[in-house]
Amino acid sequence: QVQLVESGGGLVQAGGSLRLSCAASGRTFSSYFMGWFRQAPGKEREFVAAIRASGGTTYYTDSVKGRFAISRDNAKNTVYLQMNSLKPEDTAVYYCAARQDYATYYSATRTYDYWGQGTQVTVSS
Repeated sequence: QVQLVESGGGLVQAGGSLRLSCAASGRTFSSYFMGWFRQAPGKEREFVAAIRASGGTTYYTDSVKGRFAISRDNAKNTVYLQMNSLKPEDTAVYYCAARQDYATYYSATRTYDYWGQGTQVTVSS
């Protein structure tokens, strides 16, 4: 079992930055593939970014490439999402998720086994 707790959300103006954190319980965090997803009101949950267990490979949806960066600190059982140049369309509840470490289907919510409760990010124009 893995429990995930997100933090770092808030209200920011367009062009600003936020860093989200996701703290994981358990001693096997370093073996998990981690993802960030987001869900805006009235929309489906969508993939944002993901990172392999080792931290050596990352994946991004096109709309955040060059603006967001995912990273992890396995010693602290934490995964981060640094969000720069934020836009109003980035407004959503952001969730972190965990699954076994494999590279395929990383954007599919159904492949993740554990989810956090989410943290709200609001970007004003």
